[in-house]
Amino acid sequence: MEKKQFGLNDVVMMKKPHPCGTNAWKIIRMGMDIRIKCMGCDHSVLIPRQTFEKKVKKVLEKNQE
Repeated sequence: MEKKQFGLNDVVMMKKPHPCGTNAWKIIRMGMDIRIKCMGCDHSVLIPRQTFEKKVKKVLEKNQE
């Protein structure tokens, strides 16, 4: 299976939606842990990279910079 390519400020779709109703998240910090921010309610979550890679479904928007 191919690894998904994602970077800082990309918008990704997660497998399960956030309780606010959206499943679009923006990557705001990368490292061993990844911090993502909900595009609907601006709630941010810090999760381990391995868990993030399992739960991400696809990249919706790539950062243009």
